[in-house]
Amino acid sequence: VIGIVVLALAAFAVDKFFFAKKYPVAEEPKQQALAVSKNSEAFNESFEKLLNGYFSLKEAIADYDTTKADAAAKDMIVFAASLKTREIKGDSTGDIRKTAENFAGTISGSAKGLRGEQDLTKKKREFQMISEALYNLVRTVRYDRQKLYHQHCPMAFNDKEEAWWIS
Repeated sequence: VIGIVVLALAAFAVDKFFFAKKYPVAEEPKQQALAVSKNSEAFNESFEKLLNGYFSLKEAIADYDTTKADAAAKDMIVFAASLKTREIKGDSTGDIRKTAENFAGTISGSAKGLRGEQDLTKKKREFQMISEALYNLVRTVRYDRQKLYHQHCPMAFNDKEEAWWIS
């Protein structure tokens, strides 16, 4: 009986490995994980308002429109003050929240300064401070709802000084 079982297994193995027809197998696309943010929906919504305000301010500065820049800076003050830092997830010590609040305060203060300036170059300097604070805020809270880039302009101030902004 053992001899018959061994012979049957050997015949099966030879058939399977040497005589079986090879059919191409279509690969199924890999499944992608759902895009779930690391932060709460409430935080993300308040952060997106801040980002949209920033993008409006950036556009106004790029267009040399000081009136629109002042209006966008006013919005940035409101959005920075209403950033829901208590909704940040994964902050067991509270350090991320405190750091985020400090960056939001810097954004708000620089936006106030921008509104108070009459000269476009001085407004740009305040915008540069807002950009750096927002960049650090993005990194601190690990914002993950959209791709953001930290872009460099080597001639932002009269073709002599560089600056960075977010896009």
